[in-house]
Amino acid sequence: MLRHNSGLRVRDSAIGGRRSAFGRRRVRVLAGAVLATALAMSAGCRQDMHQAPRYDPLEASDFFADGRASRPIVGGTIARGFLRADPVFYTGKQGATFVADLPVPITRDLVKRGQGRYNIYCSPCHGVTGDGNGMIVQRGFKQPTSYHSDRLRAQPAGYIYDVITNGFGAMQDYSAQIAPADRWAVVAYVRTLQFSRNVKAADLPAPDRERLDGKTPEGGQTHD
Repeated sequence: MLRHNSGLRVRDSAIGGRRSAFGRRRVRVLAGAVLATALAMSAGCRQDMHQAPRYDPLEASDFFADGRASRPIVGGTIARGFLRADPVFYTGKQGATFVADLPVPITRDLVKRGQGRYNIYCSPCHGVTGDGNGMIVQRGFKQPTSYHSDRLRAQPAGYIYDVITNGFGAMQDYSAQIAPADRWAVVAYVRTLQFSRNVKAADLPAPDRERLDGKTPEGGQTHD
């Protein structure tokens, strides 16, 4: 009787094992079918998007009356990020007149930013000190006027901004290379260069005036 019961248990265990193995195989088959279906659907979706009807830039079209696929900008609309609500900031002018001063606060960070942009885009012609003797001028390019000339020192800040924006004479415009905010930073740095050679002694801080007079030079010693 005990052996009979033991045999039943062995047969039941074998049957349960076969059922479990069959169940696992069925799950794997179903999972594979689902994965294959998903991959097929995703491939079909990508292919449809990849081959979606479209026009290339400046391609002809028989849909529009003028035959052009590229449409002109709708009148009275402004692209996102291109709103020019402050004309002084974006043109350097108040009406038709160049503004005398920068329309932004002049800070150390602004001047440092202007120095970096100036050294990249302006110094090849104008030189690092603004004398107009940059490297490409030394190689034969036409020499620009020195920023330290009376004429350019007398120009308003808006004029310098406008030249950066639109170019002047043989100088191309740099509107694509230098953003409006950076143009004002360059103007601030140009003003700094100009001021460095035309500062009055009375405008210097007292310690600098004393060094200039020879009373307390660098190092803390006085001249004889």
